[in-house]
Amino acid sequence: MPPRPKGQSLHTANLMRWSVGIEAEADRVLTREQVVELADAVAASGGIATGIGTSRYGAQLIVEAASREAAIEKATAEFTRAAARAAARAGLPPAPVVRTEAVSEDEDALG
Repeated sequence: MPPRPKGQSLHTANLMRWSVGIEAEADRVLTREQVVELADAVAASGGIATGIGTSRYGAQLIVEAASREAAIEKATAEFTRAAARAAARAGLPPAPVVRTEAVSEDEDALG
């Protein structure tokens, strides 16, 4: 087994960066304020939000994980927390997640 880079723990040695897209379907059209609050909430995770003027809202988040499934799980948890913060601040409606996708940094580099 090759040596780990200096400063990298055993736990993080197999992690890679993932870009995870998540979409939720609300029961009404979203306002600018609701999506701006979601954007503010996901910004801490290097995320961006979408959904102004539609009934779907979503986010693109960057996470570190060992697998696609773990990346989606981690990003979905962060998205849920961010949506709850946006709900408390601007009334973002609760909505079920209807789509997720994850692309690893390596996959993205391959095109």
